[in-house]
Amino acid sequence: MHMADALVAPVVAGTMYACSGAAMGCSIRKVRMENDPKKIPVMGVMGAFVFAAQMINFTVPGTGSSGHLCGGMLLSAVLGPEAGFLTMIGVLLVQCLMFADGGLLALGCNIWNMAFYGCFIGAMVIWKQMMKKGISKRKIVAASVLGCVVTLQLGAFSVTLETLASGITELPFGAFVAVMQPIHLAIGLVEGFITAAVLVFIREARPELLWGCQTAENEKNGRLTYKGTVAVLLAAAAVIGGLLSFAASSKPDGLEWSMEQVAQTSELEAEGGAYEIAGQIQETTAVLPDYAWKDSESVTGTAISGIVGGAAVILLCAGCCFLFRFFRHRTEKNG
Repeated sequence: MHMADALVAPVVAGTMYACSGAAMGCSIRKVRMENDPKKIPVMGVMGAFVFAAQMINFTVPGTGSSGHLCGGMLLSAVLGPEAGFLTMIGVLLVQCLMFADGGLLALGCNIWNMAFYGCFIGAMVIWKQMMKKGISKRKIVAASVLGCVVTLQLGAFSVTLETLASGITELPFGAFVAVMQPIHLAIGLVEGFITAAVLVFIREARPELLWGCQTAENEKNGRLTYKGTVAVLLAAAAVIGGLLSFAASSKPDGLEWSMEQVAQTSELEAEGGAYEIAGQIQETTAVLPDYAWKDSESVTGTAISGIVGGAAVILLCAGCCFLFRFFRHRTEKNG
């Protein structure tokens, strides 16, 4: 559901940058007050896992479309809404700059549509409420499916509102909504079960890694050590990004498919200085545009993209934790 720059007017893009930036600022302040240094590697590894998982487009049967994991619900169920949101921003930023996946002008929209709803609505409204009286496999599955469906519906609807506000006449609001919501309902159901499978594994391995489950009893019940669990997730990210990405569906994703149904094309044109500047920046920074080598059809570009992109997300998350002095506030105060 990564929006291209041509789908948003500069004023809408600026507004969504402001909204996403405000949410980011609040999240930074909240995470700075935490005192859990163990969360730093988890942020990086879970970010790399989501980056890799987003490369695996799965076919939606009977539609000619495909979908992929968004990841906001997964990240926030492990890291909490604020740390999950910041990690998701790191994933989207790497995708945008290194791989030209989603427009730079539209990045504020993509952060809001793919990260805000999943991390805040999914975690605070759905996950937190359903886990109040204890966690179980059934609750994890129910919360994951419900959370992914609801938040993906909100994200898809936001895309239609943003194109409406941007005056994209090729995508009439009514017709666009009529195709966007059903296809993303199907995608949300699949994402929900994938998210549930990962969260059930984490519950069995180290239950205290799940948001809201940090108790002394849970720390004794895990089947794996903390380091072992992180290592498994890291290995999974490497395998998914470096190998399984070759098996990704080549069919258009939900947004592209919806555009084809309404406008008979998945690529729109836009003119103006803001679009040109954003495009030039991405052309300069994208080392592997569309997850492939520049001017080459070699399939190795996909595997390299999965590995390099995951590593970039880990480094970015770790660097931001150091830059914003995350998880050091109370430690330094207590000396």
